[in-house]
Amino acid sequence: MRTLFVRLPLVIFLAACSYGRFNNQSLPQNTITPGEFAGRRQHILENMSPGEVALFHSAPTVNRNDDVDFPYRQDSDFYYLTGWEEPDAILILQKQKKSGKTNTVLFVKPRNPHMEIWTGIRQGPEGAMTLEGIDTAYANDAFEDMRGSFLYSASKLILSDGGDKAFRTNLDEWLADAGNYAPATIQRAGTVTAPLRLIKSDAEIALLQQAIDITGASLVDAWGKLKNLDYEWQLAAEVEYGFKKRGAQRLGFSSIVGSGKNSTILHYETNRDLLDKSGLVVMDVGAEYNYYSADVTRTVPVDGKFSPEQKAIYELVLAANEAAIDAVQPGVNWREPHNTALRVITEGLVELGLLEGEVDTLITQNKYRKFFMHGTSHWLGLDVHDVGGHHQVDGSPWELQPGMVLTIEPGIYIRHGLEGVDPKWYNIGVRIEDDVLVTKSGHRVLSGDIPKSVKAIERVIK
Repeated sequence: MRTLFVRLPLVIFLAACSYGRFNNQSLPQNTITPGEFAGRRQHILENMSPGEVALFHSAPTVNRNDDVDFPYRQDSDFYYLTGWEEPDAILILQKQKKSGKTNTVLFVKPRNPHMEIWTGIRQGPEGAMTLEGIDTAYANDAFEDMRGSFLYSASKLILSDGGDKAFRTNLDEWLADAGNYAPATIQRAGTVTAPLRLIKSDAEIALLQQAIDITGASLVDAWGKLKNLDYEWQLAAEVEYGFKKRGAQRLGFSSIVGSGKNSTILHYETNRDLLDKSGLVVMDVGAEYNYYSADVTRTVPVDGKFSPEQKAIYELVLAANEAAIDAVQPGVNWREPHNTALRVITEGLVELGLLEGEVDTLITQNKYRKFFMHGTSHWLGLDVHDVGGHHQVDGSPWELQPGMVLTIEPGIYIRHGLEGVDPKWYNIGVRIEDDVLVTKSGHRVLSGDIPKSVKAIERVIK
């Protein structure tokens, strides 16, 4: 609680000026340098054995309906290694069998003046050659004729198809026809890129911080208008408008804005109901800035004032959130924050009379899952549920290391009609989510300036 009292004046100031640092239209343009992209590729090459080839394909263009496509976003692994944002591209990393010499090649869409009138300027192979560390670039229609020179008799193919099923089908057919000349083994590229992506560089942390700051400023702005809104979609629109006007290129994920009964639905994305004027609204949102996504959840009273029951549940979730954040330390098992939050919530539910029994027994028997049915953390980065998984390649659980970024998001959800529950608790859903960086000495809460105490939230909405 000490931290809350220290931060309260800052929170009040930020609410008053709506995160004033973002009112300036000249936003800092944080980005990854060409040298960092090249360094990532070089790291992979240095850890490949002679005769191995890594192939990364870009994300496909996805049709929405008729001649309308979904807005394009590059595959995260492909972007992580190249910074290239155009579709229909292939990256080849090769370590030659005899000499051990490395080769980095990009196949990209060629320039096409006619099509560029309609769809925008392409960089073409000429543009690809301006990237640091690229040895050769070709038009992508040359790949089928050239792939044998890279793949025939390779000892291993490290492969990412970028989600392009048509490319993968074509490649699989070619590999089948190649017979004994096909690579001896095929390895998923994620086993190579995930450990790298799990540890964020200073530049990546700066991008995440910017995405989180944009998200926080937009939340605070929206809360100030909450009393004048009628629908969940209006509240979602206010937040998402805030993302856009502050420079975010897209949403990190579909916004979750659920009030009243909808606050108890974990991934409610409809956002179409009337706002429950006497209820809470869960707002799980995140701006994506230069490919890096925030993921922040705040739960606020629509009328600006927590009822006694809402406040009791909210402060229990907040206590779990803060205890779990304190558990984020280098060297600890990544599950420790969840275990910490789980114990705080179970103890609190017993004190409130929502659970009965011995705390350890309730945890062992999963009785808490009636109210808290999800994990507390996931990795955050280029993807909102970022790569890395729960275990290392050898099967051992991850230990937290400096540079990792994870969410801390405990919650309690009390649905209407839940068996054995006093109706006064019905339709109270609370989730509080922060984005936390593991540091050498402990942790840093990247979303720490976004109001989350009862007094701070009520003050903003008032």
